[in-house]
Amino acid sequence: MRLLRLIVTVIALMALMPDMARAAYDRIEIPLADIKLQAFTAHPDGPGPFPAVVALHACDGLVDAAGALLPQYRDWGDRLVSLGYAVIFPDSFGSRGHGSQCRQRMRAARASRTRIADANAARRWLQVQSWTNAERVSLMGWSHGATAALYSIRRRAEVRDGTPDFRSAIAFYPTCGRLGLTAWSGRVPTLILIGRADDWSAASACEQMVAGARGRSAAVQIIVYPGAYHNFDRANEPLHELTGIANTASGNGRVHVGTQAAARDDAIRRVREFLGR
Repeated sequence: MRLLRLIVTVIALMALMPDMARAAYDRIEIPLADIKLQAFTAHPDGPGPFPAVVALHACDGLVDAAGALLPQYRDWGDRLVSLGYAVIFPDSFGSRGHGSQCRQRMRAARASRTRIADANAARRWLQVQSWTNAERVSLMGWSHGATAALYSIRRRAEVRDGTPDFRSAIAFYPTCGRLGLTAWSGRVPTLILIGRADDWSAASACEQMVAGARGRSAAVQIIVYPGAYHNFDRANEPLHELTGIANTASGNGRVHVGTQAAARDDAIRRVREFLGR
């Protein structure tokens, strides 16, 4: 009887959860300089206009060998759509014929330049869609994409094309050392989420960057999760070690990545609340 009650409870809870599989993604191309920027986009049912998110992938790229959106991005994309947001994932690497850049010290698409252009191109594309609220487009990124997000919303990269700027930015485990050395400050409200145990991107460098920007930046909040490593927000990724990784915090090429359930759950809640402000 106890097992039966447990099964009934689980089914009831599942019924209350958003339908994470309902997002339908379109593949699009955005003309940009000498390339066509490929991207995946989805939005809720109905005419909108919906708030939107430009989402920047990490150094492992956006798609798998079959060209499908990687599970970690599908998970977040479906979640955002279920919350009422349109979402676009520009493919900074695949569009230029590049694979994973995690083991490349000099990335083919630089966070401080190339990916800023990609983020803004995706934002502008969203803003002319009838189903997008052009004034409510936020930016979100993971790892290399999170670093690119911080570069994209720093004050010296201010939008000057007459279009509405990003409304806010969320950065999952960015690399903050160089940004801190260049006196980073953000022009829009920013949320940084990173693990204290992260041996790929050092939380301490991001804390120093945020402290250095105090008083000359738009509101910046940093949340550091004890015991959490890189990729803590990915679903069902057992903690494991990667080797041969470029640009690690220690410089030895060894990093640990994997889900930390408590940090993931808290991050999902914070993202929902932060975007909803």
